[in-house]
Amino acid sequence: MKNILLVAVLAVFQLIMPGRTAAHSAPRYEADIIIYGGTSAAVTAAVQAHRMGKSVIIVSPDKHLGGLSSGGLGFTDTGNKSAIGGLAREFYHRVYMHYQNSSSWVWQEKDDYGNKGQGTPAMDGSERTMWIFEPHVAEKIFEDFVEENNLYVYRNEWLDRKNGVEKSKGRIVSIKMLSGATFKGKMFIDATYEGDLMAAAGVKYHVGREANSVYDETWNGIQVGVLHHGHNFSKKISPYVVPGDPKSGLLPRISAANPGKRGDGDKRIQAYCFRLCLTKEPANKITFQKPPGYDPRQYELLLRVFDSGWRETFNKFDPIPNLKTDVNNHGPFSFDNIGMNYDYPEADYPRRREIIKEHENYQKGWLYFVAYDPRVPRDVKYQMQKWGLAKDEFKDNGNWPHQLYIREARRMIGMHVMTEHETLSKRAVNQSVGMGSYTLDSHNAQRYVKPDGYVQNEGDIGIGAPTPYRISYGSIVPKKAECENLLVPVCVSSSHIAYGSIRMEPVFMILGQSAATAAAQAIDTKKAIQDIDYNKLKAKLIQDKQRLELSQTL
Repeated sequence: MKNILLVAVLAVFQLIMPGRTAAHSAPRYEADIIIYGGTSAAVTAAVQAHRMGKSVIIVSPDKHLGGLSSGGLGFTDTGNKSAIGGLAREFYHRVYMHYQNSSSWVWQEKDDYGNKGQGTPAMDGSERTMWIFEPHVAEKIFEDFVEENNLYVYRNEWLDRKNGVEKSKGRIVSIKMLSGATFKGKMFIDATYEGDLMAAAGVKYHVGREANSVYDETWNGIQVGVLHHGHNFSKKISPYVVPGDPKSGLLPRISAANPGKRGDGDKRIQAYCFRLCLTKEPANKITFQKPPGYDPRQYELLLRVFDSGWRETFNKFDPIPNLKTDVNNHGPFSFDNIGMNYDYPEADYPRRREIIKEHENYQKGWLYFVAYDPRVPRDVKYQMQKWGLAKDEFKDNGNWPHQLYIREARRMIGMHVMTEHETLSKRAVNQSVGMGSYTLDSHNAQRYVKPDGYVQNEGDIGIGAPTPYRISYGSIVPKKAECENLLVPVCVSSSHIAYGSIRMEPVFMILGQSAATAAAQAIDTKKAIQDIDYNKLKAKLIQDKQRLELSQTL
């Protein structure tokens, strides 16, 4: 218990058992560092804070820790793996060690899985890392981090976003949850996908796509006419109920709005989806069921895609261990629920729950439609019927992922804004706290009608980063005038298109660790987070095996 004892400041303050959900009999708690969020970044931040001798509490809206890393995204988007260090690499080492045990291979032999996966090698024996894994394995590793470090976790705690942040003299004093529980700290870390604490604390942020003119970029803003990944309509397909007849009205999930001009900014955000864990193994399979309110008309456009000859339905059924898949969006009408998430970042909790449920029903309906609608081509339908939800995943949530893929919500406007210039290595970055390397990747943001009367998607972009790039300390720190004791390692300060590369789970783990390191040093020196000595921060990060420079990765 050394160095993690939470200090009671009122008679009613109580402790919880490490790693367990706190009871709410005592409404006020205190620690050196308060982390709001249950993502992978939240866990690595907490582990680092503990290892630096600071008391720390994770205040998580979620029951399950790990965010997307334990929520279905097991086919990790890594980019250049040599740029991943610190606790992030330790996580993937633990994945590797898990799968060294023969008992971990329940539904297939280890040698049958192999070492390949459509561009993402599963195992790196020389580095003793594994990059592809089952959801429950990731969650167990995050929970092991909690138990081994005696971390205090309060789950199902939701920030009072209207009145829950107490500030004094430019610093957060405490945060209050809807349950009434209050958490007081010296430093705070917002590790949510949404940036709720950041926003409630009065830190400036952006939602949507900036115009190219804002940061002198090429790939930000509306991208009408840009067709990169093939997640677009390659054939001429009518968007109307009666093909070719505008008077008949539009099919569902097509916008009648003008898509805008290429390079202009808008408030649209890239589409969300669930990353599904599916299997063909009969003993571990749950057959797709018709969701509540199922309406086959919602998928009429997909029929026209099939009728055009498209047959790529199963191209992103990426294999993970034990005969399972991490299934992602693929094609013009797939898992991405395009245009149905615009209000999510700023929405209140009830509205967000509605959006999440609508996404769930959409994807469940999509699966049921493809598997059982008599109009679906026989070859596609019969193949889909072989698949089902994995019975041994997400067992307390109907075998459905507990986390929607929030690819982008709010993005802080901090001390430094990362743009395509930095991520494409066209401009130097000072004060590195980690590295990114993944493609500048955005999913579609809208589905619209072109001037020629046919349907098209817009927003899907993939611009390769030529080399690993440095991520600035200023991108995880607000401007000093806005808040002196908050760090934001997930909703980082970046343009929309730069965030498309930064927003990868390994990077969130990296930035979570770096944020906690900075927070601990700010406490030790009694300085604002903006005023700490970067050279001392850098030295500690390197000591803890973070990779900050390209020279470290070679």
